[in-house]
Amino acid sequence: MTSTVRQSLGLVSLVVRDYDEALDFFVGKLGFELIEDKPVPEQNKRWVVIAPPGSKGCGLLLARASAPEQELHIGNQTGGRVFLFLYTDDFWRDYERFQTQGIEFVRPPKEEVYGTVAVFKDLYGNLWDLLEPK
Repeated sequence: MTSTVRQSLGLVSLVVRDYDEALDFFVGKLGFELIEDKPVPEQNKRWVVIAPPGSKGCGLLLARASAPEQELHIGNQTGGRVFLFLYTDDFWRDYERFQTQGIEFVRPPKEEVYGTVAVFKDLYGNLWDLLEPK
């Protein structure tokens, strides 16, 4: 008898300085959807989950840094490498919208064999690919 293992990533933690400033950026500027925002009073935290509009995949858990060693990693979760890959069905629509929202692109749009891509920074400096796959 063969069994099929089914797994998926549910959430990725993103260390942030402040929940509300992160929500202003990700929901207000990038257009992400707020999935959940619940207080966790016993830990003096909130359970804040966001996801790109229409996403059926992995979401982001906004995790407020609660110790100095965590604060050191805000904006540098991957040592300067691209951290997250935001797939889109219309690169130019989102690129232009992000530019009007003041999103900083650190690498301009480029046609690659795998799709159209540009690299932008989130409010903390983490690098993201905006990518429309071919």
